[in-house]
Amino acid sequence: MKNKVGREISDEILNATNYKPFETTEIGHPVVHYTGHDVRVTKGDDKLVASLDDVIKNNLKDGMTISFHHHFRNGDFVFNMVMDKIIKMGYKDLTLAPSSLTGVMNDKVIEAIKAGTITNITSSGMRGSLGEAVSHGLLKNPVIFRSHGNRARSIENGNIKIDVAFIGVPNADRMGNANGMNGESALGSLGYALVDAKYADKVVLITDTIADYPNTPASIQQTQVDYVVKVDKVGDPDRIGSGATRFTKDPKELKIAKMVNDVIVNSPYFKEGFSFQTGTGGAALAVTRFLRQAMIDNNITASFTCGGTTSPIVKLLEEGLVKKVMDVQDFDKGAASSMKSNPGQIEIDGSWYADPDNKGAMVDQLDVAILSALEIDTDFNVNVLTGSNGEIRGAVGGHQDAGTAKMTIISAPLTRGRIATIVPAVNSVTTPGSSIDVVVTEVGVAVNPARKDLIEAFKKVPSIPVVSIEELQQRAEKIVGKPEKIEYTDRTVALVEYRDGTLIDEIKQIKD
Repeated sequence: MKNKVGREISDEILNATNYKPFETTEIGHPVVHYTGHDVRVTKGDDKLVASLDDVIKNNLKDGMTISFHHHFRNGDFVFNMVMDKIIKMGYKDLTLAPSSLTGVMNDKVIEAIKAGTITNITSSGMRGSLGEAVSHGLLKNPVIFRSHGNRARSIENGNIKIDVAFIGVPNADRMGNANGMNGESALGSLGYALVDAKYADKVVLITDTIADYPNTPASIQQTQVDYVVKVDKVGDPDRIGSGATRFTKDPKELKIAKMVNDVIVNSPYFKEGFSFQTGTGGAALAVTRFLRQAMIDNNITASFTCGGTTSPIVKLLEEGLVKKVMDVQDFDKGAASSMKSNPGQIEIDGSWYADPDNKGAMVDQLDVAILSALEIDTDFNVNVLTGSNGEIRGAVGGHQDAGTAKMTIISAPLTRGRIATIVPAVNSVTTPGSSIDVVVTEVGVAVNPARKDLIEAFKKVPSIPVVSIEELQQRAEKIVGKPEKIEYTDRTVALVEYRDGTLIDEIKQIKD
């Protein structure tokens, strides 16, 4: 059958799972059940354990679900350290449920899959060698891709039941009070790990700094923690950014960024107290700089930003141009280190940020969101998961979640090299077209036909060349031509959930 974004959903998948096909972005007001979890009552003067091996041996069993966070990004030392021990101990059929997977984790995950240690994965995304391997059928069962908000939702309702959470932290005291702000390995917000700490049956903190008791502020409290393990080093904060937060000098990216800024400034949402979320790529950071100047010129202050935080966002806070930064993750060392000195930079967890099934997420209050894309099609559907060759090479992240903003903007070049960005139909759907309001490229701006108000507003602005999405697609095709069709097998290697848990797409194995 086809779901509401026209993607084929196999009867085999629907019959074997409890999935419902994606229907709508309107969540409504359902009554949902939050799960409980087992608690090992702990008494004593401390929870310090000298051996990580002992913690694993005494708590892990075949078939369990383990989780990690990705706040250290490419500076993470904890994941490979723990997984190496688990593989060598011979555990089998584990489900890996991290908040996301970064490049430094790839080799160890592939090793674990080949050893039969990992047979299931649920994550926000995967890239590089791991994405390639999974796309060609390495993993026994389909990966489940969930947005950051959907991951929090799925943990809270029990769809993801974490048996043991391994949480790397830059500091902790002997009882398990910890935060991400202090220590040599400071990473800033622990937002995505906080849900794990709250709901996992067993919580293992791994740190390189034992602080005096009681360690405050405590993002993770001693009431949630079972074990504290000290190691030599948990991460390298200098590698949190790893190039993702570069300032662009590319003329095309700067042109796109300027046009995105013009779209925001000439929209009905650019007014005192507006809110926004930007990304981390070169064009997104340039948007932040252009927007800063527009706010100064128009004497406008933003009420809040949310999502991943960068140093340019912190600068807006320090200058008084933004009142609050609601921070679920920090994307560079500057943003990470500023949290302890900036009372307006507030740590929030993944649920507060974007869970569609709680009593109010931050993303539901966003006026403007600027997002990226690998592909956009003529129905405004967006793909951020699979590349032009069909291989998995991205992450859902907060894409679907921020798509709830009053004006969601996709910022992307018309082509990347010899690959079209605007296409007749995307390889896979991550975010439905009904969530996307504006697509900005270097050659023109396409507005979703449903947003007649924005079309009228932008027609009056010479610096915003409004064109149809079909025209952008045709221009891209004239430049790069029609790509060869990707050949797939019938086997499903990944399932893409929408943020409410319905199935928005399947990703098939690439035919070798």
